[in-house]
Amino acid sequence: MPKGVYHAPWERAFDRILTPLEDFIHRQTTSGILLMICAVVALVIANSPIHESYEHFLHEQIAISFGNKAFSLSIHHWINEALMAMFFFIMGLELKRELLVGELSTPSQALLPIMAAIGGMVIPALGYLVFNTSGPDTKGWGIPMATDIAFAIGALSLLGPRIPKNLITFLIALAIVDDLGAVAVIALFYTENIDTMALFYAAVLTFFLLSFNLGGVRRPLPYAAVGILLWAAMLASGIHATIAGIVVAFVIPIRPKFEPHTFVKRVDETNKKMEKSISENADIIHNNHFRALVMSLDDGVKLVQAPAQRLEHSLHLPVAYLVIPIFALANAGIPIDFAEFSEVVSSPITLGIICGLLLGKPLGIAGFTWVTVKLGMAKLPDGLNMKHVLGVGLLGGIGFTMSIFIADLGFINKPEELLAAKTGILLASAIAGFGGFFWLKANTVKP
Repeated sequence: MPKGVYHAPWERAFDRILTPLEDFIHRQTTSGILLMICAVVALVIANSPIHESYEHFLHEQIAISFGNKAFSLSIHHWINEALMAMFFFIMGLELKRELLVGELSTPSQALLPIMAAIGGMVIPALGYLVFNTSGPDTKGWGIPMATDIAFAIGALSLLGPRIPKNLITFLIALAIVDDLGAVAVIALFYTENIDTMALFYAAVLTFFLLSFNLGGVRRPLPYAAVGILLWAAMLASGIHATIAGIVVAFVIPIRPKFEPHTFVKRVDETNKKMEKSISENADIIHNNHFRALVMSLDDGVKLVQAPAQRLEHSLHLPVAYLVIPIFALANAGIPIDFAEFSEVVSSPITLGIICGLLLGKPLGIAGFTWVTVKLGMAKLPDGLNMKHVLGVGLLGGIGFTMSIFIADLGFINKPEELLAAKTGILLASAIAGFGGFFWLKANTVKP
C-alpha cells in the first residue's frame, strides 16, 4: 500500500471488479451495443405474451400534485417528453461546443459537413414523398431525415484503426448538423395548437436563463430550476417540450472563469498554504484551515473548466446508458404479425422511410459532398476519399432514435401508420448499419 493512501477493507476487490466495467462503459461502441440490445428486447416483448401488460404499464399515469392541482402524464409520455429533454440538452451542449470551438467553428471547417447534412436531410425527405404524395401520410416526411449518432459512431468504431480519425470527425460534425436540422423540423412542422400565453411565459423564463449567463452564473442549479419551469411552459405551449433542453444548453456558459495560467498560479499559492497548515496541525479532521484551503482548491478546479463542458461530461453517461436505452425499450417494440407483415412492409409509409434512409441518405450525403468538392467550395479532409464518404452516407441511414421520435409526433393516435413507420425505421436502420459496416470494411485497409 502506498504511504499516505488509505484503502477500505473491500476497496481493492471492488476495484478489480469495477475497473474492467468502467473501461467497457467508456468505450465508444458500448452505447450503440446497449441501444441495440434494448431495441431487440423491446421487439421480443412486443411479440410475447406480456405485450399487453407492458403496454398497460407504459400507459399508467404518474402525477405531481400541489394541493388540489395535479399534473399528470403517462409513463410513456414522461419518457418521451421529460427524459428525452435530457437527451436534447446533451445534444444542445454538443452543438454549442462544435459551433463555438469545435469542427463547425469556422466556415472552412463547417461547410463540407453542413452541405453533407443538408443533402442527407433533403434527399431522404423527397424520397419519402415519392411514395406519399398527398393526404395525412405526408406527415411522415421528416422521419428519414434523422441520423442516430450513437448507432452510427458505434458501427464506425467497430472497425477500429482501419478507419481514419478524420472520418469519425466528419461523421460527428455531420450528425450534429443533422440533429440541429431535426430539432428545427420538430419545432416548425411537428407543433400544433400554440398556446400564446404559455409561450410568453417560456420567453420570460428564457430571458432569465440568458440573464444568468450574462451575469456570470456558473453553477448548474439555477439553470436546472428555471429549465424545469421552461420545460413545463413549453409542454403547455404546444411546442414540443424537449426543445427546452436545447434552449437551456445554449445559455450554459461555454467559457471558464479562470484562464489556465491563472489557475496554475492559484494552485501553487494554495499548495504552499496547505503545506504550512499541515506542518502546524497534521490532524486533517480537526484542521479547519486546511479543509477550507481544500474547498477553495475544489472551487478553482470547477472554475477553470467551462460549465457547459463539465455538464456534458457528467451527463453523457446517464443519457447514453439510461435515457436512450429506456426510450428504445418504450418505443422500439413492434408487434409482428407475419400474416400481415408483407402488407405492412408494402405500405407507402414503410416504403417511403426505407427509400429515404437506404437510398436518400447515402445519395444525399455523398452527392452533396461530391458537388461541394467539385465546385471548389471545400476539400475532403486529409486521408479521406469518396468511398469513405459513401460509407458514412450508408451509416447515416441508421435513423433509430430521432426517427422514432419524429414518427411518434407525426402519427400520434394513428397506431397503424405508426406501426408502418417503426417497421420501416427498424428495417432500414438494420440494413444501413450492416451495409455501411461491410462497405467500409471492404474499402479500407487495416494498418
